[in-house]
Amino acid sequence: MPSPAAVIVGVGGLYVAQSVIGGVTFQGLPAVLRQTGASLNDIAFILLTVLPWSFKFLWAPWIERIRLPASGGNRSRLVVGAIGAVGVASLVAAAFTGPTMLGAVTTALVIGAFASATVDIACDGYAVESLAERHRGWGNAAQVAGAYLGSAIGGGAFLILIDYVGWRDATLVMAGVLAALGLPFLLGRSPLQPHRAGADRPSLGAALKRPEVRRGIALVGLYVLGQKWAMVLISPFLVDAGLSLTTIGLFNGFMGTAFGVLAALLGGWATRRYGAAPVMMASLLAQVAATAGFALAAALAWKSVYGLGALTVLNSGVMAFGFVALYAELMGRASLDQAGVDFTLFQCGDGLVSLIGWQLVGMFGDRLGFVWCFGLAAAIGLGAAAALPRLARPLSRT
Repeated sequence: MPSPAAVIVGVGGLYVAQSVIGGVTFQGLPAVLRQTGASLNDIAFILLTVLPWSFKFLWAPWIERIRLPASGGNRSRLVVGAIGAVGVASLVAAAFTGPTMLGAVTTALVIGAFASATVDIACDGYAVESLAERHRGWGNAAQVAGAYLGSAIGGGAFLILIDYVGWRDATLVMAGVLAALGLPFLLGRSPLQPHRAGADRPSLGAALKRPEVRRGIALVGLYVLGQKWAMVLISPFLVDAGLSLTTIGLFNGFMGTAFGVLAALLGGWATRRYGAAPVMMASLLAQVAATAGFALAAALAWKSVYGLGALTVLNSGVMAFGFVALYAELMGRASLDQAGVDFTLFQCGDGLVSLIGWQLVGMFGDRLGFVWCFGLAAAIGLGAAAALPRLARPLSRT
């Protein structure tokens, strides 16, 4: 059985790698497109890359059956290596396509998102089955902190590189980073956690029969409703406020990451001490305040670089703080016999609710403007906070 440290280092690298693609897609590319004059509706087109993350539950049982064969054993490294190579190739293709060919670059990034989402199925399942409950806080911190570090690389360092070396070379660097981050998992010496022979075949039906999973999906949807809908607005808003790509990259990337990693560690500590529900509630209320701050900045045409940067960094930290608590609760609701399927359903709830909100922003953002969009997102967050206590209560055990 692998040591907890080996598991956390291995899956942490994969979580960072997955978020590099997400950072390039959701933070880097929107800023580049906005700088070239693209509308919010055009930018929303790239959100098609969320679809694999939203519907990966459809192929999660198949991936789990390959990863955990009925005869026993564990093929996690085989799945991660094969599918991860597709993700690297997709970024290479995007590098030579260029951001002006929106349809082609979106197709490449959709393929990359498909590969990343599939790797995530195997990665989450491996983490849940390999980490004892007392170590899951560190696993959750690695997941959330890894996501922020990956976003910093893909949405921060990537933008800075574009300013200096251009789209093609910057994207090729991201492909190389992606490959390097997978090596600790693929080359680690610790043996894989064996899967018990004769276990039931992983399936969606088995997952949805469990009340823990059904309530977990509802909890994810509610939480994302309050936390994520304004996220896609931030980079275009900063561009319109006159910030350069390098400045946005610094705030979204290095500063946001440092604060996000710190907030993730703080969230892990707070979750262990106070429980998941209070931490999620505190994060939602702080998110409402940050989003309302963006609405006020838009209404006052406030263009202070430091002020807008502080709001951006605060937004990163608040999300990291709360999502550690959310994932800690969801890990406890996943079955060890098909952890990849159960956890995938939770993440697909996240993706679907995010996609709905981001598409609405894309459709109506130019018409309503930043003030109304940020303001409505803050109001939705308040509603989610009011409903959170019911779904976040521990399940009664009989």
